[in-house]
Amino acid sequence: MKGDFGSLIWVNDREGHEYVCVAAKDDDSRDFEHLSDSERATCSNVNDFIGTDRW
Repeated sequence: MKGDFGSLIWVNDREGHEYVCVAAKDDDSRDFEHLSDSERATCSNVNDFIGTDRW
């Protein structure tokens, strides 16, 4: 897995929280629940660094 901007994907969980993760972009319709354990380990909750629920 690369670690540059091109390898980032944005996904939502069932509660509507948005995450940015380092993952392969082989499927554009991925949900947080469908990520592998190693991909989930790279995820950050967008609200943690943006500071609002919707930006």
